[in-house]
Amino acid sequence: MTVEHVGQAYAAVADLYIELFGSSQQVHVDDLAFIGRHLSIRSGPVLDLGCGPGHITGHLRSLGVDARGIDMVPEFIAHAKAAHPNGMYQLGSMEKLDVANHSVAGILAWYSLIHLPPQDLGSMLDEFRRAMAPGGTLVVGFFDGDEVGAFDHKVVTAYRWPVDELSERLTRAGFTAVEQLRRPSDGTHRPHAAIAAIAADV
Repeated sequence: MTVEHVGQAYAAVADLYIELFGSSQQVHVDDLAFIGRHLSIRSGPVLDLGCGPGHITGHLRSLGVDARGIDMVPEFIAHAKAAHPNGMYQLGSMEKLDVANHSVAGILAWYSLIHLPPQDLGSMLDEFRRAMAPGGTLVVGFFDGDEVGAFDHKVVTAYRWPVDELSERLTRAGFTAVEQLRRPSDGTHRPHAAIAAIAADV
């Protein structure tokens, strides 16, 4: 599955997605706290990759973060610009970030890696590491699971990851995990996890 395929799948349901998930009020309070705790302390640009409707980018900017949303779905970027006129949003792909080496202070990949086949994760994390300044922070949100495995997501096939295994992948890419967050299924939502990690010195 290509990144372009994922973008097309989200474009097809963009209006419904915005209605269901397009506000920071629809994000779990613990998740907003986790994101803010690790990214609000960064001085310099923070990229919200796969920003969707731009709600978390907007939340970070309300905390004083120089957050910039990037997504490949035109409908999401158009909505984000309209809903957050003081924000910074642009079309783009996580595969090749239009930034200089080691130039960003932080990256948020909140459920934006879930559709990536496991064999492609390493190259994506390498691109994140290329863009990240030493000591910068990466925050990743994803579906938790006992083993790496695909499942039928409502938009397009997604993958769950064990926290320890994803942490190991981050280590290989030059990041050191500093905090984990896990939340079991509540009967409505799948098990959730998040990792905050620091980029090693170059």
